[in-house]
Amino acid sequence: MSKAQKSNKESKKQPSMTAKEKKVAKKLKKDEKNSRNALFD
Repeated sequence: MSKAQKSNKESKKQPSMTAKEKKVAKKLKKDEKNSRNALFD
């Protein structure tokens, strides 16, 4: 009978946002900044 291996390694944390979500958020932030600057020109 084999012994079960016990691991002390912590499991990986799940990312709060996926790569797609990060990309969308970054684009929105950039667009928001650009639209604000257009008002002051």
